[in-house]
Amino acid sequence: MFYIIGLGLGDPKDITVKGLEIVKGCDRVYLEAYTSILTCGKEELEKFYGRPLILADRDLVELGANDILAGADEKDVALLVVGDPFGATTHTDFILRAKEKGIKFQVVHNASILNAVGCCGLQLYSFGETISIPFWTDTWQPDSFFGKIINNVKNRLHTLCLLDIKVKEPTLESLTMKKKVYMPPKFMTVSEAALQLLQIIDKRKEAGEDTGISEENLCVGLARVGSESQQLRVCSLKTMSTVDLGGPLHSLIIIGPYMHPVEMEYLEQFRICQQQ
Repeated sequence: MFYIIGLGLGDPKDITVKGLEIVKGCDRVYLEAYTSILTCGKEELEKFYGRPLILADRDLVELGANDILAGADEKDVALLVVGDPFGATTHTDFILRAKEKGIKFQVVHNASILNAVGCCGLQLYSFGETISIPFWTDTWQPDSFFGKIINNVKNRLHTLCLLDIKVKEPTLESLTMKKKVYMPPKFMTVSEAALQLLQIIDKRKEAGEDTGISEENLCVGLARVGSESQQLRVCSLKTMSTVDLGGPLHSLIIIGPYMHPVEMEYLEQFRICQQQ
């Protein structure tokens, strides 16, 4: 059997009882460390599970899926995923490959940022399409995702923004070399995301376009959701560009033009009052 097991968002104990029982009995267990991370680290997981884990980095996940699945038709193999297994399309591909090979599979679900984001008090059914904000470079500054924010605003919906992470990312210079050189891990913060959004707003205003939101638009910054060090802050987009929520992982919510009174009341406990 091939298992994809969600680990939740916080610490080693967030795994389900079913998931833990499977992990303890598998022949091989891989820890996916590409699409997201747990703040506790691989060593703490191994200590809690009482067994070694094989780190599945970007190269192994994208290029070595067949190696991970190898032998799963005869022995139990598991892939551990931060959050929920279907929180990233990468993991859907594993299921399709397993079906092609005639390998039985089982998915063990867990909490993901897509539902845990409700911790801020905004109602989940009031969210529109989720977007991802990528890191910009000097030569690559995409903003196509901004149109989805505008559509959500027009539909009076909130927008969850998933922020970019770079783990084992090769340098541009090394792509033409035989040996890859990797950049240090990099995780986008809410302040960096807010700053990029402000730049997009300014650029579109100059072009006479409808931006849908402004620097005064209310938003929520979230950090390390599900962990003991979880942080939430509510403020304007302009103020969010200066907020420090500490270490990864961060997410950003652009609040829609309408809030239920209960949503407004709950958000007040996280509000930053300056520069509103």
